[in-house]
Amino acid sequence: MKIGFNILIVSLFTFSLLSCNQKIEGGKTVSAADILGSPDYQAISYGGYRAKSRDIQPTMEELKEDLRILEAMNIKVLRTYNVQFMEVPNLLEAISQMKSEDPNFEMYVMMGAWIDCENAWTDLEPNHEAESPANAGEIERVVKLANQYPDILKMIAVGNEAMVRWATSYFVQPKYILKWVNHLQDLKKSGGLPADIWITSSDDFSSWGGGDASYHTEDLVALYKAVDFISMHTYPYHNTHYNPAFWRESDSLADLSEKEKIDAAMIRARDFAKSQYDSVRSYMKSIGVEKSIHIGETGWATVSDGFYGPEGSRATDEYKQALYYQHMREWTNTEGISCFYFEAFDEQWKDAKNPEGSENHFGLINLSGQAKYPLWEMVDEGKFEGLTRGGEKITKTYNGNFDSLMQDVLVPPSKD
Repeated sequence: MKIGFNILIVSLFTFSLLSCNQKIEGGKTVSAADILGSPDYQAISYGGYRAKSRDIQPTMEELKEDLRILEAMNIKVLRTYNVQFMEVPNLLEAISQMKSEDPNFEMYVMMGAWIDCENAWTDLEPNHEAESPANAGEIERVVKLANQYPDILKMIAVGNEAMVRWATSYFVQPKYILKWVNHLQDLKKSGGLPADIWITSSDDFSSWGGGDASYHTEDLVALYKAVDFISMHTYPYHNTHYNPAFWRESDSLADLSEKEKIDAAMIRARDFAKSQYDSVRSYMKSIGVEKSIHIGETGWATVSDGFYGPEGSRATDEYKQALYYQHMREWTNTEGISCFYFEAFDEQWKDAKNPEGSENHFGLINLSGQAKYPLWEMVDEGKFEGLTRGGEKITKTYNGNFDSLMQDVLVPPSKD
């Protein structure tokens, strides 16, 4: 079956014209190869939803408001997750308009195509052996947007944590991700997509061979060879609960102050992420796959009433988020690794029935337009001067009082 045949025909006719627009000031063409691994192109995961339901889409002005804030943060690459709603098409149009208004404005996108198994997110039992019939439409929308905005859209990620088995609501067999990756690669060869767009899937480190040997399968190896780069996820934050050996304080640290213990824990969190990255790199080397490896997602929440809060791993607060953000940026910038940090803004739709659920609080900026501790220095430097979010100036959380912030910061549990 040919997917998006009409789109392909239009693409073949218009691609040469569209590609002429892939210029920024000075006549420089920016490609995925230029972006990935360059510290000049800082990346972040973006969702613009502000309400408790995605039925309420962000407006064009709200998207532009966010883009101005992200520009002030020196972010130049956004990762999105699906084109099932109008948020991403409108985001691309907002970027296009802002580029037209200001030739110095620069923003690129790694666009996600959401891929599900059959019966995902329904009352029926998910069938992980078959894919959702909606996947074909998602891919068609991605192709259309990629051809419409070639100067902005530089990478496509087929699926988000769609192959890892703990994603029980929707994961699919790798052969379906491979199918769509190959389809997009074929379109590149035939002129149905810009030739310099890079294709990947964005998934847990284990899906990239870095963990359980059960993921060392023929279909996954074929996928590794088909993608243009590897986009792996690593979450020390979640592992403070699920795999806490690295997190718990050892007896050797007993003489440190509380702050020193926390600082040491966050170094261990960074090293945990590095170990997962290294495990993927080692596995790829062992099977002869030479692809650049980047971090498609990692982050640290600031509120949790569950596994990661005061009654759990005690991982959650703005101080730890700031240390993790700093450590990850420093490491990845030094090593030439792109890091799509998760995420720019808090989004309350993710756990709408539980306001203090951690999934609502991974943002560097909260719903009130307040910059969390990782960004306090930017506020002091005046980076957000004249900018607002929802009509509110960008100010500091805790009224900028560090002592007040630290009252919410807990030392990780001791080892048993």
